[in-house]
Amino acid sequence: MKAKRIAILGSTGSIGRQALEVIDSQPDLSVCALAAGKNWQNLASQARQFDPEMVAIDDPDADAPLREQLPADMGVLAGPEAMTELVARTKPDLLLVAVVGSVGIEPTLAGVDCGATLAIANKETLVAAGAVVMPAAHAAGVPILPVDSEHSAVFQCLQAGRIEDVRKVTLTASGGALRDWPDERVAEATVADALKHPTWSMGMKVTIDSATLMNKALEVIEAHWLFDLPAEQIDVLVHPESIVHAMVEYHDGSVIAQLGSPDMTTPIAYALNWPGRPCRQTSALDLAGLGRLTFRGLEGRFAESVALAGEVIRRGGTAGAVLNAANEAAVEAFLDGRIRFGQIVPAVAEVLARAHTDHEPDLAALKAADRAARQAVRERIESLRTAQ
Repeated sequence: MKAKRIAILGSTGSIGRQALEVIDSQPDLSVCALAAGKNWQNLASQARQFDPEMVAIDDPDADAPLREQLPADMGVLAGPEAMTELVARTKPDLLLVAVVGSVGIEPTLAGVDCGATLAIANKETLVAAGAVVMPAAHAAGVPILPVDSEHSAVFQCLQAGRIEDVRKVTLTASGGALRDWPDERVAEATVADALKHPTWSMGMKVTIDSATLMNKALEVIEAHWLFDLPAEQIDVLVHPESIVHAMVEYHDGSVIAQLGSPDMTTPIAYALNWPGRPCRQTSALDLAGLGRLTFRGLEGRFAESVALAGEVIRRGGTAGAVLNAANEAAVEAFLDGRIRFGQIVPAVAEVLARAHTDHEPDLAALKAADRAARQAVRERIESLRTAQ
């Protein structure tokens, strides 16, 4: 049987590295392309191990040193358009989009154009551009497989019934590093505080999003696009143990849940091997050892963050691009020490509230909304500095 050819965008990040671990253990999966942002050293190491047809690096200054580390016959692309060109040239069977942020939008559309199955670990692509990506994928007959643990769980639970029979979908949230902190202490949390996630090992931006619960707002919007559900049918519960990843309640009262240890290789392996399931050497889930699983509703700052998702879904159009860009800019400012942790979500909420919504956007309109939202965050940060 011919091996499935897989391209990984964001191969040096957490999801990308774990995907390569999965591929390395399965001879029926092969790597045809790898792409990274700036980490050309790790990209070169991965390329030497997995021997893809072509690699891409977003940083143009990394072109020459990357080429020096690779075989002469391996293709190398560099620059802002490199990932999109990589996908178009290699035409993978499956495209794993594991980059962080809106940079994944155009390469994802390139995957649609070449008929690749899309495995989406980059929630921002659908949050910002679901209005463009989903119609294009449906028109091309391209399957979209969610890789986020929560959306993978919903996807699996939906095998038990029809989408029209669904009463409610519930996504779970760990609550992040600051889950049990009082609000007044949370507002002054440091970067180091916010990066101490209790259960998951993720990149910096996603870990900060988990602490603000903006990651769950993004996931609610992503669930809306993936499963064609209104905001009213998507719920969120805080679940500190991170064992139940999602639940689907049907109209007959049945609730189907997907459980698993907090290990991203499980949803990654499911997506890479879909429609089958791989035989993997994993530790059994020890529910007796866990003793209990706990859940609670959203309150206070968590409820405020997730409520922004409902506003985005109701407004539609460019609202998702605004929310996503504003959040990326605010998180970057926090990581750079330009704003406090407690200022992230209010900045995003204010920019979203003031933004104009184009209800039938094309890609150019989404990009324009993205740029405007980032500029609005910069202006807000400057006004905060001036007021101090």
